[in-house]
Amino acid sequence: MGGSRRPQGCSGGGRRRCSWAGACQGARRRAAGRFTRRPADWLRVAMSGGVGSILSARAAGIVLWGRTEKCLKETTEEIRQMGTECHYFICDVGNREEVYQTAKAVREKVGDITILVNNAAVVHGRSLMDSDDDALLKSQHINTLGQFWTTKAFLPRMLELQNGHIVCLNSVLALSAIPGAIDYCTSKASAFAFMESLTLGLLDCPGVSATTVLPFHTSTEMFQGMRVRFPNLFPPLKPETVARRTVEAVQLNQALLLLPWTMHALVILKSILPQAALEEIHKFSGTYTCMNTFKGRT
Repeated sequence: MGGSRRPQGCSGGGRRRCSWAGACQGARRRAAGRFTRRPADWLRVAMSGGVGSILSARAAGIVLWGRTEKCLKETTEEIRQMGTECHYFICDVGNREEVYQTAKAVREKVGDITILVNNAAVVHGRSLMDSDDDALLKSQHINTLGQFWTTKAFLPRMLELQNGHIVCLNSVLALSAIPGAIDYCTSKASAFAFMESLTLGLLDCPGVSATTVLPFHTSTEMFQGMRVRFPNLFPPLKPETVARRTVEAVQLNQALLLLPWTMHALVILKSILPQAALEEIHKFSGTYTCMNTFKGRT
C-alpha cells in the first residue's frame, strides 16, 4: 500500500472545499491545505490541535464535524479569520444514523464533498482487564466504525464525480501495539486494514484516491503524560509537521505516509526479528511502560 499513485482521470489546478467529520472531544479542531484538484467541496473528520490549523487556511471551504459545540465554534471562527469559508455540524461519527443524517444536511447546505479526512479518535488508556466495557466499545465505534460510516456517506458521490480523496489520520500504533492502550491499538489496526482494502479497491476508480497517515506520538493532549525512555531520540511530532506532510501526501496521491521516516525501520524489524527480540526492544525503548504515566483525554 506504499508509494505514490496518480489515478487516471484526475484533473489538476483549482482549490477544493474540504469538510471534516469527527468528534471534537474538547480539543481544538483547525484545518488548512492546498490540494491540486478542481474546485469542489470537502469533508473533514475531526482533527486535533495544530494539525487542523495548517490544513484549512488554503482550502476553498471547510466543514467540521464534532460532538462539542464550543470547540467547533471556536475553531470555525479561527478558520473564517483566515479567509476560508467554514461550517460546522454537531455529529458523533460513532453513530451510523447520525452520520448519514448529517451528511445529507452537509450536501444540502454546503454541496458535494470531495475530500474526507477521518481523524476522530479516543483512547481509554487502560489494560484489557482494567477497561470498562462501554469505553472499549466507544473506542471501536469512533476510531474504526466511524470511518466506515463517513466513507459510505461521501464516497458514492466522489465516484460519480470522478473526483475525491479519502484521508485517514491513523497512528504508528496500528503497526506496533503497546501495553496500556489496547482499545486504541486495536481500533487503529482495524482502521489501517480498512484503508488498505479501500485503497486497493479504488485502483480502477478514476479520480478517486486514498491516503493513510501513520504518525509517531504527536504532541497533542490526547496522549498527554505518555513517556518513552529516550525522548531526545524519539521526540513527539509537532501537529504542524503532521498537517504539512499530510497535505503533501494528498497532493502527490501518496497511498501511505509513515512519520517520521525512521518508522520504516519499525516495519522492517517487525518482519525479520523474532518476537523475543521485539519484546526486548519494547522494554529497552520504554514503550513497554510508556502508558504508565498516561493522563490524556478520552
